[in-house]
Amino acid sequence: SFVRSFVRSFIMNNNNIPIVQGYAISQPQPTSHNIVEEDYGDNFNGYKGVPQPRKFNDVFFAVLFYAHLVAMAVVLPMAISNQAAAAAAGGGGNNVNFGSIIYFVTVVSIVAVGFSTVSLGFMMKFSNQLVKLALYFHIATSFAMMILMFMAGSILWGCVCALSFAVSICYARAVWDRIPFAAANLTTALSAVKANLGLAVIAYLFMFIGFGYSLAWTTISNAVLNTNPGMAFLLFLSFYWTHQVLSNTMHVTTAGVVGTWWFAPQEASSFCSQSIGDSFIRSTTYSFGSVCFGSLIVAVVQALRQLNHHLRGNEDAQILVCIIDCILACIEGIIEYFNKWAYVYVGLYGYNYLDAGKNVLTLFRNKGWTAIINDNLANMVLFMISVMIGLFTGLVGFVVASLDQNIFAEFGFESPGGVGFMFGLFIGMILSSIMLGVVESAVSTCVVCFAESPAEFEQNHPDLSLQMRGAWRSSWPAEYGSF
Repeated sequence: SFVRSFVRSFIMNNNNIPIVQGYAISQPQPTSHNIVEEDYGDNFNGYKGVPQPRKFNDVFFAVLFYAHLVAMAVVLPMAISNQAAAAAAGGGGNNVNFGSIIYFVTVVSIVAVGFSTVSLGFMMKFSNQLVKLALYFHIATSFAMMILMFMAGSILWGCVCALSFAVSICYARAVWDRIPFAAANLTTALSAVKANLGLAVIAYLFMFIGFGYSLAWTTISNAVLNTNPGMAFLLFLSFYWTHQVLSNTMHVTTAGVVGTWWFAPQEASSFCSQSIGDSFIRSTTYSFGSVCFGSLIVAVVQALRQLNHHLRGNEDAQILVCIIDCILACIEGIIEYFNKWAYVYVGLYGYNYLDAGKNVLTLFRNKGWTAIINDNLANMVLFMISVMIGLFTGLVGFVVASLDQNIFAEFGFESPGGVGFMFGLFIGMILSSIMLGVVESAVSTCVVCFAESPAEFEQNHPDLSLQMRGAWRSSWPAEYGSF
């Protein structure tokens, strides 16, 4: 958390921030700002993107991704055969009550999805108060971690948490005046998502695909690493790359839908609106190579970090391992922050990966937007809501497990209620983060669209536009003059 905050501050202070994609109705004339003359992507004037011809971008990386999936599919049957043989040799295992477990997961999942859906309206109504509460929540969490570390006798980590606690207080004071725009932007993003709730169906579909792939990957890795440990990096790369692709495909899809809602709301105002299908098809076909490109870069860093974690067993290299991990974490944070904005332009206009990133950075620079603080504030709200939903579902899991203590009996746990709470907390946070992840993508898209096309926003959503403009004027009066 501390490293990611540092990375965001570094990027903001250097005026370097990334990408977008969507469909604009009209092209406004540039303002009196001095436009930076650079070699932009196709048909980009430094002020606003233009829909690109429908073509397959960054094809090599899409082909590489599919080739790696084919390789994993070839290895999977052999891995399953080896695991089955090992299980037979071991004489089987415990008789697990799968019916009761399915019942538990179903009940908790329904509660989590229900709370996540209701939370959209709750956040819209109390967005300003929730942003403030999120800042207090962040400070309280840092303080609690500091106390826990000192009580556990870990002086070093206690000092680190104390530093994080101090930074949290300073951060809250620095951004307090910027809360209104963060709240207004969050409300706008929530309005777009509520108008196109079918996005949540795609998000949960990707979750099940990711879960299935994780099971297959675990089977393959158990078989391969036992005979060839040198394949660890490639296996980690496969795991992280696949999950990054799923996440970023959802991000690009959401950006396209929110862009359509921004410019042509009549095409994006229902549960199964036309824009959802169109954006999903674009993100999984024409723009899929771009998704695979950026995802691969992050996956390489994540795989290196995972390998580095395995070195922590060597006590003589602890300091070096920590330094390497910190460097890799910073690199990962920078790339992920870049990808978040870049994929907005990919979803809105269909640029390739590199042009999208360069164009969106240029947009922010030309607009004079040296800080996009509101995005971080909105994310803090979404994380807090996810934790709250997790706690509620944890309580539901506690009640269900306490009423039927046979659910986890085969696992040998002494406290079924406590186990039910932990499983409920985990399931609730995972499912709510999927829904709120769509909102996070919508928040990023709204920032870009507001920078590019405030006039179209005022025409199509006058009430939300009035709220956004008023909040922007009070939070950043100097930047407001760029409109």
